[in-house]
Amino acid sequence: MPSLEQLKFGLVLALALWLPAGGASGSYAEHPAAKELMREMVAEHGFEAQQLRSWFAQAEKKQAIIDAMSRPAEKTKTWGQYRSIFLTPTRIEKGVEFWQSRRQALARVAQQTGVPAEIIVAIIGVETLYGQYRGNYRVMDALTTLAFDYPSRSAFFSKELKQFLLLAREQGRDPLSLQGSYAGAMGYGQFMPSSYRAYAVDYDGDGLVDIWSNEEDAIASVANYFVRHGWRSGEAVAVPATVSGAHNRDIFVPELRPRHTVAQLREQGFNANLALAADMPARAMQLQGDGGTEYWLGLHNFYVITRYNHSELYALAVYELSQAIRERAESATVGAK
Repeated sequence: MPSLEQLKFGLVLALALWLPAGGASGSYAEHPAAKELMREMVAEHGFEAQQLRSWFAQAEKKQAIIDAMSRPAEKTKTWGQYRSIFLTPTRIEKGVEFWQSRRQALARVAQQTGVPAEIIVAIIGVETLYGQYRGNYRVMDALTTLAFDYPSRSAFFSKELKQFLLLAREQGRDPLSLQGSYAGAMGYGQFMPSSYRAYAVDYDGDGLVDIWSNEEDAIASVANYFVRHGWRSGEAVAVPATVSGAHNRDIFVPELRPRHTVAQLREQGFNANLALAADMPARAMQLQGDGGTEYWLGLHNFYVITRYNHSELYALAVYELSQAIRERAESATVGAK
């Protein structure tokens, strides 16, 4: 039987969640699932019910967010079409500029983590064009819209909404003031709230983990994300390949984790264009490029990149952009001597 104090707490919480908070009728403060989430945040994390109601009453459903979630580029475009979005002269040149202007921080982070500077730069380039486009949706709007009006992924975004509220409190920020992508991703590297709390780091030691505006924190946080997901220093990422006429088409599978070795794929008629250890885990890929069918081997570090975004097109775009940036940066350095 609950104690008197527990009964009092339950009554106060129920009243706080029921009483108007100044929002319009039909606001997320009145949504049954939002009410349950607010109850959990009060009971499990000590949030103030009235404050939560105020935030949820001001959150707005955005149909544009639902529309964008329904047509992700990774599922609607060929590799050639997807590649053309990110492998552009502008993105390559701005990548070189970003690398040169943050060379010391990138060199330190690469040396400490084993994640190459060009990979870090390419991630930030793909995600936000080196910080130029960090999202123009209120994160609160994005996450409430997807948590409560996008049923196919409501469980995931409800968890992210909880993580966001915890993050905002930890950061001492007003959750209604923070902006991000249509999916609620934030900062230079576009971390979801759970990833922000788990992997973002205070690299410059100023006491604040800030990937919204602190470039050193953002650079180190991207590297830390890869380290925590198993990045192997010095190993290759992806290698072009060729196939024999009798290659086994069953080797092309949707699963992103490598399930074969280089030797096993070679036996099936799939050959890397560069020398690789026979026992190296690898995944065969067949993609439609602008010039026709392309074959690639995705290695362990390629799989690690897909932990950032679960798409082979995304990972390959990051890798090819990283190589283009590195080559352009090296040629610029040689030309300057």
